[in-house]
Amino acid sequence: MKTTPDNSGDVRLSGISKTYGSFTAVHPLDLTVPEGSFFALLGASGCGKTTTLRMIAGLEEPTTGTVRLGDQDVTHLPPYKRPVNTVFQSYALFPHLDIFENVAFGLRRRGIKSVKKQVEEMLELVQLGEQARKKPHQLSGGQQQRVAVARALINHPRVLLLDEPLGALDLKLRRQMQLELKRIQTEVGITFVHVTHDQEEAMTMADTVAVMNGGRVEQLGAPADLYENPRTTFVANFLGTSNLIEAEVGTRSGDDIVLKAGDGKLVLPGARCTAPTTAGGKVLVGIRPEKISLTHADDAGEIPAGRNRLTGKIADASFIGVSTQYVIDSPVCAGLSVYVQNVERDGRLVPGADVVLHWSPAHTFALDAAQAIDAGTEEEVAA
Repeated sequence: MKTTPDNSGDVRLSGISKTYGSFTAVHPLDLTVPEGSFFALLGASGCGKTTTLRMIAGLEEPTTGTVRLGDQDVTHLPPYKRPVNTVFQSYALFPHLDIFENVAFGLRRRGIKSVKKQVEEMLELVQLGEQARKKPHQLSGGQQQRVAVARALINHPRVLLLDEPLGALDLKLRRQMQLELKRIQTEVGITFVHVTHDQEEAMTMADTVAVMNGGRVEQLGAPADLYENPRTTFVANFLGTSNLIEAEVGTRSGDDIVLKAGDGKLVLPGARCTAPTTAGGKVLVGIRPEKISLTHADDAGEIPAGRNRLTGKIADASFIGVSTQYVIDSPVCAGLSVYVQNVERDGRLVPGADVVLHWSPAHTFALDAAQAIDAGTEEEVAA
């Protein structure tokens, strides 16, 4: 069910910024959201993502720049004249109206008399056809959220804006609703722009994610590309967990770079390095915790040749069902994280055990050591 004409749902922000007195909430930003895509603005509180969304909606006036929807410049149009609708975390349903009338509200306000067919179709889309005559308080949080989406979509906006729409839901329901929202977006085919601070939420639903930090887009791309190829320490730490190890650039071996980390060597694909690679220069070597294998030191001879290796000692181990999460202290870096799936558990891997961490060089990336190594971590973001 397509609800938008072709090529009319692009969102194009050109040089858009927002300042409040001496504070800059959003630095000049150029961003294009392709028509029909599910786009996420991801970042911690205060990064400028909600301000950016509100400028698209017309709820904030940009300090500089323009907002275009398709070929239409809407920068100075009031919200009600823009072909967009917004779903907020609070849902803002009318408690005295039943679900049918909540969804029909926008049509009735525009003077449309015959609403039954459109409302029923929209309730079927969000799988609430049997709840039409209930009041909002009789529905679960997830059902209320779907009503809010239906009420917004029935106006046939070119763009649906979602401002932390799942923030009030518990974890299990939030995960269900992530899949539900993605299904709805795929069926209606219009542009969704979704603001969230939840990395998993953005990566589950969005085709493209813009990671925001300090009023700027730190990196833009498909979720898998951002995760596998972060270009900054902030993105590496904010999207999941990364082990970042200080190392020195050594020699080149074909397309690979050999790095010195403590007394050992690590091999890095040259294409996965965003830092200068002058011999003797410093880089931050990155490896995701789930990419690392853990072998007891007694079995070190069984590790295949050609893998990157570090020695260490288990400082802590946490069993979390699907995996065991280890903290390893190594001579080159304290507090390394390693996630091991609970398939065949080695009973010797307990705190105090000597171990070898090893992984494929292909899973290694490197970043410029001039950046803060803890940028984007929970501790740094909270501060």
